Amino acid sequence: MATNVFLAFIVGIIEGITEWLPISSTGHMILFQEFFPMKVSASFWEMFLVVIQLGAVLSVVMIYFKKLFPFSLKKGEDFIKKDIFSLWIKIIVSCLPAAVIGILFEDTFDRLFYNSRSVSIALIVFGILFIAVEMLNKKSAKINSISEITYNTAILIGIFQVLAAVFPGVSRSGATILGAIIIGVSRTVAAEYTFFLAVPVMAGASLLKIVKFGFDFSLEEVVILIVGMVTAFLVSVLAIKFLVGYVKKHDFKVFGIYRIILGILVLLLL
Repeated sequence: MATNVFLAFIVGIIEGITEWLPISSTGHMILFQEFFPMKVSASFWEMFLVVIQLGAVLSVVMIYFKKLFPFSLKKGEDFIKKDIFSLWIKIIVSCLPAAVIGILFEDTFDRLFYNSRSVSIALIVFGILFIAVEMLNKKSAKINSISEITYNTAILIGIFQVLAAVFPGVSRSGATILGAIIIGVSRTVAAEYTFFLAVPVMAGASLLKIVKFGFDFSLEEVVILIVGMVTAFLVSVLAIKFLVGYVKKHDFKVFGIYRIILGILVLLLL
């Protein structure tokens, strides 16, 4: 049990970092599981990798609570904050394409693409795209605040998020950030909006995985889940703050280079 709990702690660290940086949590998890396999059932491992994302999601809710909570409890203010309510509608609009594709074809896509070769190719291709987009992106951003995101922009970002639903290794944050930059969103806003999109996406995915797995957990499995989620939460707080500060002064080319190197390593090692 002690070994599995320690590995859950390490996986929580990996999840907390790679979920928010555009470098693919899936690619890292495949490498980790290959060399440091947790001694649990395949069904639990599959569920665990998704459910620990709840810890990461809670970090977003905590950091951006004022920007995400759509109700006011203060006297003299409208109970519903219209701007935040509108933001949530846009978030849902962005999530719909990937949600529909994921629900209908998740098992098919996992069977076809959830393997080291497909993940490696996705890492490398999107790494090259990140570098290319940043090198060609010389124009000033047209959208420099969350409030400037329109419903058309929201649906376009959602379409890019479909790529992450279809191809493991693309990275959900990577796909949405890259797509947002291409259509004229600033790096800072692209990163922040990506954080917001994660809340319904990860919460929904986690709920589905738990229901699919069932609620018959052993004590060890409960401990593993708690350790992974708490670790992912704490590390995510640091990772999000790092990325927000980083993109204010730098572009994403370094993440593109890292993705290419990681993709090559996965191909060579696995």
